[in-house]
Order: sequence, then C-alpha cells, then structure tokens
Amino acid sequence: MGKKKHEHHGGAWKVAYADFVTAMMALFMVLWISAQDQEILIATSRYFQNPFSTPMDRTYGVMAGDKDGGGGVKQGDSPESTVVDMAFLHQLANDLYRLLDVQKVAEDEKPIDISVINEGLRITVFNRREQPFFLKDSAVFTRWGELVVQNLAWLMDRYNMAVVIESYTADSFRSGSANYGPWELSGDRANAMRRGLVHYALDPEKIDRVTAYVSPAPKDVPPDEADLNQRVEISLIMKRSKN
Repeated sequence: MGKKKHEHHGGAWKVAYADFVTAMMALFMVLWISAQDQEILIATSRYFQNPFSTPMDRTYGVMAGDKDGGGGVKQGDSPESTVVDMAFLHQLANDLYRLLDVQKVAEDEKPIDISVINEGLRITVFNRREQPFFLKDSAVFTRWGELVVQNLAWLMDRYNMAVVIESYTADSFRSGSANYGPWELSGDRANAMRRGLVHYALDPEKIDRVTAYVSPAPKDVPPDEADLNQRVEISLIMKRSKN
C-alpha cells in the first residue's frame, strides 16, 4: 500500500487569527479610551483629527474652584502640552490627592487645590483657619503642613520638573513690631517651603525661583477669613527636550 499523503490546509487560519487579535486589540483600546477623563477624550480625539499639530488649544483644571474661577476647564494661551503630557499631569495630580487624602473635603473648604497649567502643574496650599498650613502669624508648619511638604517633596523629586515657589500673605498682618510686617512674613513662608522641600529630599537644583507677595484683603470679607490671601503656590514646570 502506498503512503497516505497528508493534506495541506495552507495559512488561511493564520490570517483569520491575526484578524481576531487585531479586533480584540481595537476593542481593548476603545474600552480603555472610553474609561478616561473627559479632557483626555477630547485631547485624543483632536490628536487623531490632526496628529501633526498641537492637540490642545487650552488648558484643563484638575478641579473646579481654582483661582481663575469655577469649572473644570480653563482657557489658556498657546499651550504646548501633548496628549501624553496631559494624561501624566492628571495622574500626578490624582496621586497627590490620594496621598493627602482630601478627596472628600467640601470644595470651598479644601486645604489644597491642583490645576493643570500651560507649563505643567500648579499646587496651591491654603492656610485655612479650619486646617492651617502654618502656625498662627508665623512661618512654622503645622503637623498638616509638614505632611503636605513631605509628600510634595517625595512626589516632585521623582520627576524632571522645575519648581517655582510663590508665597502670598494678606496685607492686614500685624506683628506688633515695626521691623516685621506682611512682606517679611511672606518671604519667611516662601523660604520655609523651600527649606522644607529640600529637607524632605527634593533636589535643590530643581528649585528655579522663590518669590514673596503681599495681597490686599478682598472687599466685604473679614481679613482673618480671607483664606485666598494666605497661601503658597508651587508650580511644577515640565522640562521639555530641545530636540
């Protein structure tokens, strides 16, 4: 008897399998994109509409209630952020909120606010009466302040970002000394933030600028309740490649 010849079925099954894998990958990508924040969805859509130009024409606030007012979307001028940058910054902000455990605090009582700006991320720490960042009329951190500085330093040191520190103090501050007023207090608080971040392991080379400001009290608000005038803003500026 002659040997039975084996039938050859060709490579059609390989093509079918490749099509199946491609379809599953496409489904995975659609599900993943659908689960992202609205801002990332918009940015991704713009990227695929025109992948060779900057996909963003404005910046997006991580949270409502920033100093530019209200909603989650903030207008900006000529942002350079890419889709990847936006996703990274939002994730960085969410990580910080989780570390400090302030997600459930009422919006008008939040001790910290984070927003995405053109250049990176802005972190505003308020010296609120209910949860002060500094001891009264001083540049000494409270226990909450120490916790915030420690977590900020740990997070900042992980990324290649320049740090800008700006302190704001109300012009209503009076120390009882002619040689120590709101400007001195604001400067001391700015430097206290700088020293604290460096103490908790932030590379001092990453600190680009430290500035102090004095703000007039807003109308119809008692000076000791003007939380917006008692704050420290830390801007994290993304360092972009020159290539």
